[in-house]
Amino acid sequence: MSQAARVFKVEPAGLNWPRAVVFLDVGLVPLFVFWAIGHEQYLLSTLFGLLFTVLCDPGGGYGRRMSRICLFALIGAGVTALGFGIGAAPWGWPVLAAFAITLVAGLAVAFGVHRFVTALLLNIWFIVTIGVAFTLHRHGHISSHTWAQVLAWTGGAALWIAAASIWWLVSGRGDAPRPFAEIPGDTARRALTRPLVAFALVRALAIAGTVALAFGLDLSYGYWIPIAAMIAMKPSLEQATLVAAQRLTGALIGAVAAALLLLVPASEHGLRLFAVEHGLQMVALVLFMHGAGIRFWNYTFYSACIAAGVLILVDLPQPSHYSAEGYRVLWTLCGVGISLLVMALSTLLTGGGPSGQAAPSRRPAE
Repeated sequence: MSQAARVFKVEPAGLNWPRAVVFLDVGLVPLFVFWAIGHEQYLLSTLFGLLFTVLCDPGGGYGRRMSRICLFALIGAGVTALGFGIGAAPWGWPVLAAFAITLVAGLAVAFGVHRFVTALLLNIWFIVTIGVAFTLHRHGHISSHTWAQVLAWTGGAALWIAAASIWWLVSGRGDAPRPFAEIPGDTARRALTRPLVAFALVRALAIAGTVALAFGLDLSYGYWIPIAAMIAMKPSLEQATLVAAQRLTGALIGAVAAALLLLVPASEHGLRLFAVEHGLQMVALVLFMHGAGIRFWNYTFYSACIAAGVLILVDLPQPSHYSAEGYRVLWTLCGVGISLLVMALSTLLTGGGPSGQAAPSRRPAE
């Protein structure tokens, strides 16, 4: 089988539409609320708070489960406050914060694979927050308050806590399975080897560099570079080349799809523009729903859905035109190219895996 065929190969058993429908049902609640009150700029924080809380849900006994979810929600609120607080600050602060958070997320593998995955989720969210904050700061007609973004994130997490609690009561108060059983639940600690530390450092420097390019050079839509790099980059050394190719291909497909969809409101005004923007928000939610359902059907299409949904909601407040779409795709290509260089460099530094052996082929943790 050719490499291209392997990238798009599907696993019929990996479809999970009940999980996707549950996410859509819960996600419609904040979508309707923000439409009703007219503050759609906070929708992205709520959806990410909901999605990532579901992903980090460890299952098990109710007390232990809720304590871990609440801790994740609290840390996520802090990351949200930091990202939206410094997103419009001088570019050195976002660069420094991006380096620190990416490094800490990479080193979190010492506390187990499950905590490593949750740290990476927060790392991705932080990169998204500084992009959103920068976008909203550029458009003074849209007000965004850091405290409100934090409240929106917390509200998304609280939605899942409420839904999980209701289901726990209805199902007889027994132990609950993990919503995403495919995500590793291992919390066993491991030693931080030199290859693992080197890889975490290289990733942190790469993400900090992309943030510096985007904000330091004040590139139009430049924040697509760090977002694309973070989405495309492998979260660990132990992943196979196939997964890297699927991430990169999915990021590109998602970026092109988002760019084309963002052209739709370019020539609209008044009530039609209002309707189109709301329609695109619904499209983004449906993309996230499909991501939840096809995660293990095909990783390429999953990456494309998540990338497209994120980029639509990040750039929806900005007017679109053909040159803007060209910039968006160009910066996505740059971000993907940087992630390729990081993967190649990390392989040279570590000999292909955390112990200097060829990386084993297995499903990614995130």
